[in-house]
Amino acid sequence: MSSSPTVLMRLVASAYSVANKAGTIVRKVMAGGDLGVVEKSGANDLQTKADRLVQMSICSSLARKFPKLTIIGEEDLPSEDVDEELLENGQCEEILKKTCPQQYTNIKEEELVVWVDPLDGTKEYTEGLLDHVTVLIGIAYGGKAIAGVINQPYYNYEAGADAVLGRTIWGVLGLGAFGFQLKEAPAGKHIITTTRSHSSKLVNDCISAMNPDHVVRVGGAGNKIIQLVEGKASAYVFASPGCKKWDTCAPEAILHAVGGKLTDIHGNFFCYNKDIKHMNSGGVLAALKNHDYYASRVPETVKQALVP
Repeated sequence: MSSSPTVLMRLVASAYSVANKAGTIVRKVMAGGDLGVVEKSGANDLQTKADRLVQMSICSSLARKFPKLTIIGEEDLPSEDVDEELLENGQCEEILKKTCPQQYTNIKEEELVVWVDPLDGTKEYTEGLLDHVTVLIGIAYGGKAIAGVINQPYYNYEAGADAVLGRTIWGVLGLGAFGFQLKEAPAGKHIITTTRSHSSKLVNDCISAMNPDHVVRVGGAGNKIIQLVEGKASAYVFASPGCKKWDTCAPEAILHAVGGKLTDIHGNFFCYNKDIKHMNSGGVLAALKNHDYYASRVPETVKQALVP
């Protein structure tokens, strides 16, 4: 190798290994039988033992290796000593061998912000809808999502007792996205993926306006973006203020790395600076292709109800 890996590629390589570890923790908690569920703001806003342990694992592992990073996690946890068993020091060698895109070669550690959703699709996790669950680690620079890592702890879980469970996909803007087979949704079909547990009149009005051929209701923002890049859906529509920056940072980076587009309902890009508000109050609209078509069909009433 001609030169040592850049800060960004080292961080992505670490995040990859940390995300793999996170997937193992998620499966271990489920196998243990006690999910340790607590309600945060209500019955649709849950936190489990897996959320807590995974966030500690990700944040502590990355902070130990990159002490100048800003790391923002979903769960509000007390700072405490983290069990060594939760820490992951590995780095994915395959990622370290990749060439960092030119525009990111001189990034300093302190300029990066990492957004962590330790368990995206918690409600589905508690209900046994395991394929909806993802672990999200998004990396932002200059307010823009530039890299992301998504682990699916239960990928392949319906393939039988001997199947290898889980996979980790990752992407960097200007480099591409890896760990899955990129596929477009059937041409001419409008297959909309949207929320399963946070539906509302606004959400449904917006979807109806897009004349969908089919609507897929599933949990987790990470899961929905994977549906877009694997050709199972043509657009992700969420006309609600319920989504947060840690839900969209990693998925946005991966979608943008393969030429897709993720914005709010008004067509504005999200900003991921460390001092930005966490709520995506303008909703979410994403597509691998034809984002403009879906954006053009958002009703004015929906736009007026969702102030960015």
